[in-house]
Amino acid sequence: MKAYAAVDLGASSGRVMVGRVGPDSLELTEAHRFPNRPVRTPEGLRWDILALYAGVLDGLRAAGTATGGRLDSAGIDSWAVDYGLLDTDGALLGNPVHYRDTRTEGVAEKVWATVPADELYASTGLQYAPFNTLYQLTAARDSAQLAHAERLLLIPDLLSYWLTGEQGTELTNASTTQLVDPRTRGWSYDIASRLGIDLGLFAPLRQPGDPAGALRGEVLEETGLSGPVPVTVVGSHDTASAVAAVPAVAERFAYICTGTWSLAGLELDAPVLTEASRAANFTNELGLDGTVRYLRNIMGLWLLQECVRAWGEPELGELLRRAARVPALRSVVDAGDAAFLAPGRMPERIADACRGSGQPVPESRAEITRCILDSLALAHRRAVGDAQELAGHPVDVVHIVGGGTRNALLCQLTADACGLPVVAGPTEAAALGNVLVQARAHGLVGDLAGMRGLLARTQPSTRYEPQGDTARWRAAEARLAAR
Repeated sequence: MKAYAAVDLGASSGRVMVGRVGPDSLELTEAHRFPNRPVRTPEGLRWDILALYAGVLDGLRAAGTATGGRLDSAGIDSWAVDYGLLDTDGALLGNPVHYRDTRTEGVAEKVWATVPADELYASTGLQYAPFNTLYQLTAARDSAQLAHAERLLLIPDLLSYWLTGEQGTELTNASTTQLVDPRTRGWSYDIASRLGIDLGLFAPLRQPGDPAGALRGEVLEETGLSGPVPVTVVGSHDTASAVAAVPAVAERFAYICTGTWSLAGLELDAPVLTEASRAANFTNELGLDGTVRYLRNIMGLWLLQECVRAWGEPELGELLRRAARVPALRSVVDAGDAAFLAPGRMPERIADACRGSGQPVPESRAEITRCILDSLALAHRRAVGDAQELAGHPVDVVHIVGGGTRNALLCQLTADACGLPVVAGPTEAAALGNVLVQARAHGLVGDLAGMRGLLARTQPSTRYEPQGDTARWRAAEARLAAR
């Protein structure tokens, strides 16, 4: 058995997990969990990157305590698109900007005036999202920080640099910048040149499984770990790691990575760059072993998280039990609507959306919760159905991984809406994918199919069979389309 530390950073919390891997065994335990709280400064919404780094160090210390002070490797994954800027001395130029900051409002139209949206999609395959790194860099063009920057590192690469002193840009995360060509799996120099973006800011591209250096002596001393501890490049976009941990045993599957966001789609061998795909707002992000993550971003459990926060953190289990007793599909909202992107007043905004579309307005907490879960299941149905049609890739089962696997009501509603069986699990998919890439780099597991076979044999899952007629979901879909 070898022991690996998986640093897995989400938009609302971070965790360091210890994975123990043997020839036919895989165990995952939590060493440390810590909050990820953005800070609103006079300049805007920022990540508290120093608190995150402190959480990583605390987590590595806890991981060492759990393994007798010895780790065979560590790897880092996080959310996508955001970055830190370094000066010529390698020092950070300010706290990284949060993707929910308002600085990119109206920026896309300026970009499209130079590179039309259809050309941008044909070159990069990325769906429109106002926070893509390309738009963030365009918004920052005249800033003092960008003018003085020598290097740009995406969030997991920045933390890896602080741990090891070595710089690189991991490919799966780079593919979310809208500056990578998914056909060549390299930088799109033409797009960057036309928009005045200096690709020299980025460190050289690295692949999952590549070495990323070793923990610096100061880090070993602070964490109490026995060196050397190599750091391994993993699928550093958490969705790439999560998709790698989908325990599929056949090729005809769809996946939904659930958490703050829902990422719903297919794993393909090549990107889909058609105009129909762009119009449907599907993205082509890069995955392990030459794969493409063809998916749609859906607002996800962020909607419920924000409501729970506004309600003063009520007990979630009881809230879901009450929501299950509310009549189905009474009111639904578009879970991909950018109107729900910003934090604050989420219950009121959901009620306003229902009122504006002429539907019954949910009033109680249970009614709002049911509206959210029905809306998410409906969005999952639309994404899975659209992906199959656009890619010509039919599926027989939907795999749900991530935090949403704990929400039995959402899993059952997704099965009902899609008219397909849902297999839910594992919950800590991103951390498991992170661990397995490290283990593969050390020769303990084989190819992607071998990784998934090990997951299917060792990790628990729950199967949900579809219930009822999908006609009511089609009617709800039509209701939304007619808004």
